[in-house]
Amino acid sequence: MLGRLNHVALAVPDLAAAAETYRATLGARVTAPQALPEHGVTVVFIELPNTKIELLEPLGDDSPIAAFLAKNPSGGMHHVCYEVDDILAARDHLKATGARVLGDGEPKIGAHGKPVLFLHPKDFMGTLVELEQVRAR
Repeated sequence: MLGRLNHVALAVPDLAAAAETYRATLGARVTAPQALPEHGVTVVFIELPNTKIELLEPLGDDSPIAAFLAKNPSGGMHHVCYEVDDILAARDHLKATGARVLGDGEPKIGAHGKPVLFLHPKDFMGTLVELEQVRAR
């Protein structure tokens, strides 16, 4: 079911400063900021040869990233994202095995314009997992 690691997401208190650290200090290629109101975040991606790092900043007071940063003011790892070929088949399989899909269980469109779902961290060794469908249906 799982494909490649798509990205590792880091919550940050200051997106511009974090992006500049990656750009200036590490020489990384950084995308332009993208607001995702449906997810309550603004993101940039650090593009690496084999994967990406997603930097997340809260967009609005009710952002899930604001709650994360309240507990971790300096920021930190927020989630890992794995690719799947068929997100609905993956969701149905996971639910059948007892894994909890967050939200209403229906995919939302993520930062790459593709359907995504999040899985409860308590079902995956304390790590929030995002699944992203990579193939068109």
